[in-house]
Amino acid sequence: MYRPLIRNTASHCAVAARPIACKGYASSATPPPFNWEDPLNAKSLLTEEEIAISETTEAYCQERLLPRVLQAYRDEHYDKTILEEMGELGLLGATIKGYGCAGVSNVASGLITKAVERVDSGYRSGMSVQSSLVMGAIDMFGTKEHKDKFLPSMAKGKLLGAFGLTEPNHGSDPGAMEAVAKPHPTKKGYLSLSGSKTWITNSPIADVLLVWAKYHETGKIRGFLVERSQCPPGTLETPAIKNKNGLRASLTGMIHLDECPIPEANMFPDVEGLRGPFSCLNNARYGIAFGITGALEDAIARARTYALERKQFKGNPLAKYQLVQKKLADATTDAAFGTLAAIQVGRLKDMGEEAPEMISMIKRQNCDRALWNARVLQEIFGGNAASDEYAIGRHVANMYVTQTYEGQSDIHSLILGRAITGVQAFC
Repeated sequence: MYRPLIRNTASHCAVAARPIACKGYASSATPPPFNWEDPLNAKSLLTEEEIAISETTEAYCQERLLPRVLQAYRDEHYDKTILEEMGELGLLGATIKGYGCAGVSNVASGLITKAVERVDSGYRSGMSVQSSLVMGAIDMFGTKEHKDKFLPSMAKGKLLGAFGLTEPNHGSDPGAMEAVAKPHPTKKGYLSLSGSKTWITNSPIADVLLVWAKYHETGKIRGFLVERSQCPPGTLETPAIKNKNGLRASLTGMIHLDECPIPEANMFPDVEGLRGPFSCLNNARYGIAFGITGALEDAIARARTYALERKQFKGNPLAKYQLVQKKLADATTDAAFGTLAAIQVGRLKDMGEEAPEMISMIKRQNCDRALWNARVLQEIFGGNAASDEYAIGRHVANMYVTQTYEGQSDIHSLILGRAITGVQAFC
């Protein structure tokens, strides 16, 4: 099967990219042929470890995930054993050091999300919530007891997580959240947590739910680890949201808390305000920005194959026509640029030198361009784009969601505009 290659190599390879050999301008060597699958030779910027991780993940995704995705999307079904399979390979919480995690570079983690999202954005979403949002938050803000208790099982996919930030009435305005934690009226050392969250990936199957709520003593937002097994009947409900138009191969739900007793020890001890959830979201946004290039590359490959095989107008393949070639050229260019940008920001993250606005920039740009290009590539398929067997429509539906969640595109535009001008925009 697949060896857990990441754990075997994580501590042995440097993060820095391989040095680039310089050539003189007068070199007479024959230039290499153009590779449409890696137009700007992004692979040359990767370490041997990162290449091995990418190849192992790609093999798993194409051989194990791809055969399942069409029926899963049709049935709106998510098989949670997928996270156990990913855990066996060391793909969960990949950048975390210790606790059974791989401890690899941010670029390597991005390559993992790219391979998964090449199959389906929903599969990547389920993985990202487990890895970046819940495990990442516990690693950054949890106590030693939190880490020892949750991370090893989560790294194996045996314990599943959900991240409860977004509320029904305050989607892009988490500062206005209504969820609150107050002293429990009868249980000493416990808090009573009440409130609702919505559009929460993995919530119907999660064992531990990281819920952000306002703490009674300060009115500041704090993080609380809610263990489903410890919640009395009627205090926690996590209904699924059905009949979605996108991300149908992942499981999305709500979180309803009604005076749910939570041990005070399950509250993150130090982080207050939106810094906590936003730090987690920045890691997830980076994964989305890298991952979405995989979905776009799959759309390009499918459109290219269709254009070469489909013959129209005097028996010519569609690929012979300039309008079709332009669509493929535009999409391939944006995918290549997006990959390079994601690698660059990943390198800066590994050195601790990234600004949050960099992540806003690549999340916004890569998701916007992926959605725009995939919609255009649909035109190559004509009416067949409406058939789910061609997959292009599934990618487009998923890409709309990725452009919207964890900071809708307009929100990241405002973040960038304020950073560029130094002035808060009118709302």
